[in-house]
Amino acid sequence: MFSGLVFCADCKRRMSFSRAKGDESKWYFTCSNSRGKDSPCTAHYIRVIVLERLVWHYTQRVIELVLRYEAHFRAIIEQKLQTESAAILKIKRKQLEKAEKRIKELDRLFVRTYEDNVAGKLSDERFESMSRGYEEEQQGLKAEAESLRREIEVQEQQNQNLELFIERVKKYAELDELTPYAAHELIKAIYVGAPDKSSGKRRQSIYIQYDLIGFIPLDELMKQERGCLKRQSRKKEE
Repeated sequence: MFSGLVFCADCKRRMSFSRAKGDESKWYFTCSNSRGKDSPCTAHYIRVIVLERLVWHYTQRVIELVLRYEAHFRAIIEQKLQTESAAILKIKRKQLEKAEKRIKELDRLFVRTYEDNVAGKLSDERFESMSRGYEEEQQGLKAEAESLRREIEVQEQQNQNLELFIERVKKYAELDELTPYAAHELIKAIYVGAPDKSSGKRRQSIYIQYDLIGFIPLDELMKQERGCLKRQSRKKEE
């Protein structure tokens, strides 16, 4: 069901799946970064059956909200994506500008070292060493710049991604349980938090990053649902 989707909320490492012999109810995920005496993370642990129940609960709410309040869902998510996108685009464009500036600078440095070599100011060995270093750095920067351009393009297509996600959700209008195909089509990652036992009971939070649009502010969307139900109730009373 969740192959490749489950991550530790603290260290962000993928969680490992383990089977208990003969009893599926005891199958579980645990943080792969928590093993050993000096492990950098705590032993996050969640049973698969519990994870399935939680993920289905939240995904079912998303499906219901899209189907019943599509316009409001679109407005809230568009606003969220635009806010996130503006911050990410600013950082990515600055990184791209810096990489492109350094690529041009390396071109000039290579020409200068070549001229110094021809003029006898720089030995052949030194020229070869410096030019090789410039070339390797430039190749790395060109790869980085290309990756940044793709990331910028993805951010600029956020509205299109939202429409694609809504269309995917509509396919599952009649879904009555979470299936592996639906999970992998709708969800990009599930982050499992450390258990909290401060209340005397074991409580655990999960954070679902949906494909194409990221995290969904369900609390805000549910407020709209409650508001709509109250307005409908008042109209019936009138």
